[in-house]
Parts: sequence; C-alpha cells; structure tokens
Amino acid sequence: MRNILAMVAGLAIGSAVNGTLISMSASAIPPPAGADVTTMEGLKASMHLFEPKHFIFPFLAHALGTLVGAAVAARIAAGKQRHFALAIGLAFLAGGVASVLMLPAPLWFDALDLVGAYIPMAWIGWKFATHKVHRRVVA
Repeated sequence: MRNILAMVAGLAIGSAVNGTLISMSASAIPPPAGADVTTMEGLKASMHLFEPKHFIFPFLAHALGTLVGAAVAARIAAGKQRHFALAIGLAFLAGGVASVLMLPAPLWFDALDLVGAYIPMAWIGWKFATHKVHRRVVA
C-alpha cells in the first residue's frame, strides 16, 4: 500500500510542480507578441515565434517536476527507493515524448529536454531523498 502511495504522491506532486511553473512562465517571460498560448492549436501555430528564453520555464518545469516527484516517491516507498524514483522519471519522460510528438519545438530543446529533464533529475531526486546527513558531534 505504501508503494502505491509513493507512486501516486510522486506523480501528483511532481505534476503540481510542473503545472505551477508552466502557469508562472508567462508572467516571468511573456510569450512573443501574437502568440496564442491558450490552446494547443494556437501554441503549435505560434511556436516559430518563440526564442530560446521562452523555453527556460518549460525545461525547468519538466526537470523540477520530475526531481520533486521522484524525491517524494523515493521518500515514501517502503523499499527499492531508486526504482520508484526512476519509475517517476520514466512516467514524466513518457509525457515529454508525447510533448515532442505534439509540439513543433526546436530540435535543440527537444533533445535537451528528453536527455536532461527526466531520468537524470529522477536519479538526483532519489539521491536527495535517500541521502543521510552525517553530523559530527563536537565535544
């Protein structure tokens, strides 16, 4: 039961982090003039207007959502924490592949996103969640 909770919580919290960062992106870096980012069709049609700076928040959303989701899953899992963290990474990677297939983003972004935002971030999330802090007692 605890392992099911680990997966559900990892996916839910990681998705919440991802969604929050995506929703904040337009206020931090406004979309290009004339770009309709309210619908998938509008986003597809205006993707050619995007500059590299417009891809910062999507990458951060994917990377940090995966990192947090993997850390949560690893922290909650009853055992084999690394497997649960990497399973979260694979789930988010599947979402990344779907995004690549749906949106005509630049190849450099697709490659960076797929290679850097999912499995490496899941591994780092696992390391953060399972890292034991060793403290020296000073007498």
